[in-house]
Amino acid sequence: MIFVDEAGSFFPAINHSPWDGVALADFVMPFFLFIVGVALALTYKRVTNQAVATWKALLRALKLFVVGLVVQGGYFHGLHNLTYGVDILSIRWMGVLQRIAMAYLLVAICEIWLKSDDVVDSGYSLVRRYRLQLLVGLILTIMYMVLLYGSYVPDWEYQIPGPGSTPKTLSVKCGVRGDTGPACNAVGMTDRQIFGIRHLHRRPVYERTKQCSINSPASGPLPPDAPSWCQAPFDPEGLLSSVMAIVTCLIGLQFGHVIIHFKDHKDRIVQWLIPSFCLLALAFSLDFFGMRMNKALYTLSYTCATAGAAGMLFTGVYVLVDVGGYRRPTSAMEWLGMHALMIYILIGCNVFPVLIQGFYWREPQNNLLKVIGIS
Repeated sequence: MIFVDEAGSFFPAINHSPWDGVALADFVMPFFLFIVGVALALTYKRVTNQAVATWKALLRALKLFVVGLVVQGGYFHGLHNLTYGVDILSIRWMGVLQRIAMAYLLVAICEIWLKSDDVVDSGYSLVRRYRLQLLVGLILTIMYMVLLYGSYVPDWEYQIPGPGSTPKTLSVKCGVRGDTGPACNAVGMTDRQIFGIRHLHRRPVYERTKQCSINSPASGPLPPDAPSWCQAPFDPEGLLSSVMAIVTCLIGLQFGHVIIHFKDHKDRIVQWLIPSFCLLALAFSLDFFGMRMNKALYTLSYTCATAGAAGMLFTGVYVLVDVGGYRRPTSAMEWLGMHALMIYILIGCNVFPVLIQGFYWREPQNNLLKVIGIS
């Protein structure tokens, strides 16, 4: 993700897709959520006190959510600006860490409370033991689909800075149901109504679409005939789209259950590959019939594609390391995985560069980041 943030503008193929479709960067968030689910299966393999376990999970999720608010809510003003602080009236409530916190909490509760005592000796018995968790995933998916395709999206407006201190108001015409374009989708409408448009991400991913950038798929000036919604805030980690992010985490949870209940390498690989192939097949089928893969909306096809790809990669790493014994080539990745949150906060969210930039010689512009060519 750090590589994408730094080099994505130079290599559009690895940057986030401007809207429909997927690129390399679009797999990172689901892979995070997938492995969180796998880890939760191991964490709560044995729960002696469900109430205590639930309370601890709530505290962990709350801590992660608060950290996300600080590093992604606008508190740090980024490179080239040594100021900090955020107006509560315009703080960004959602973000990457906030989404992970929500998924972590709900999936942890499912693992603590929603599993039976059935003996597992086959794939079918595994499904029976965790059928309530699968039911939760199905209910969440149906709820998301109903809201995405059934919600009525009315016309709306927003403001951008205008000449002098006068804001300029732009209107967006909608009045539709089931639209999955950038302007009139239910995901954006939900966030605007619940959080307020001032609390959304101000650099929407669709600003790199052909309608909004003459340098598409890179950012650039607006075309002369750009639609009115091009500069509107939109949160890629919004509330409704986070529902399907929870489903991704639930899928990872089921992969973790395979580790617990199956000890033979072959059995584990088979139990992982079958659902991975099925998810990928379903994803491409849905995309072919019009339900496009879209990270910003976290569509069902995108959920299946990224979860299936995560399952395939997870199986491949397992074969390489646990079966083949090639652990040395993955030692650096293991260290990154053990310290992922710290690295993401310090580097991925520019906290470390901002702290270094605070030390300068006479003028703020004369700092270490400028010397090494970052600032």
